[in-house]
Amino acid sequence: MVERHPLLKAMTLTLLALSLVFALGPIYLALCSASATSQQILVHGLALLPSSHLGENLSAVLHRADVGHMLLNSCVVSLIVVAGKLALASTSAFAAVYFRSRIRHIVFWGTFITLLLPLEVRIVPTYAVASDLFEPLHTLLLAMTGLQLHVSLNLLDSYAGLSLPLMASATGTFLFRQFYLTVPTELSEAARMDGAGPLRFFIDILLPLSKANFAALGTIVFLTTWKDYMWPLVATSRPEMRTMALGISTFLPTETGQPPEWNLVMAAALIALAPPLVVIGLTQRWFVRGITGVGK
Repeated sequence: MVERHPLLKAMTLTLLALSLVFALGPIYLALCSASATSQQILVHGLALLPSSHLGENLSAVLHRADVGHMLLNSCVVSLIVVAGKLALASTSAFAAVYFRSRIRHIVFWGTFITLLLPLEVRIVPTYAVASDLFEPLHTLLLAMTGLQLHVSLNLLDSYAGLSLPLMASATGTFLFRQFYLTVPTELSEAARMDGAGPLRFFIDILLPLSKANFAALGTIVFLTTWKDYMWPLVATSRPEMRTMALGISTFLPTETGQPPEWNLVMAAALIALAPPLVVIGLTQRWFVRGITGVGK
């Protein structure tokens, strides 16, 4: 047990206070700058104290950009990615743990190695496949049979193109696999004796036990997808398909010599911050349980 020493307690409180400052400091600066005028920021730099122009700047952001549509795009893409990742991660981990096969460990670790290839590394081949979903099949048929397949499917500038390349998750598979390994084998044996098949065992027993895992992974995936900038930038060219992460850059200057409107940039960042805060607030209890392993 850690000794309750006054000096140790003071050091702990100091570290917690510093952590809180580093965590909330950027949000506070964004709030202060979003309530200032553009001239004040250009002259004095980022505002350190709140001002009285927050409502005016938020109104300007809502009028100058289609914020509602960009928020809708971000919500749709994030929810699709969350649903896809949770479904793939839970089912692939179930197959890796409960289906006996000589190559199951090879398949699992082969999947886990894909963590070494993040989207930034495979951005070019991912874009090539998204621009023509049948291109790999074209190449394979041409190499094996010499036949050409004149069929194409472009996923760019669509919800499918924005979400499908982000669904596969080796991290999620590993998280569910580690949890499934802690489930007593007596549960699967009892289910088998009661005549329940693998699908019934998965739906009626494993899924209810995995609520904390679903909440933790779903929250992390939602936040990661919501703030993703690179893939929406590459996969979209039409303004109506922009996500909120791209929408913030709308308020940066595009012409040489034009001063940036940092107050509007910070106001747009505050608007983009609202939905993730709501998600964290709604899933906080289950998120903590899934991360710490409490209540599984």
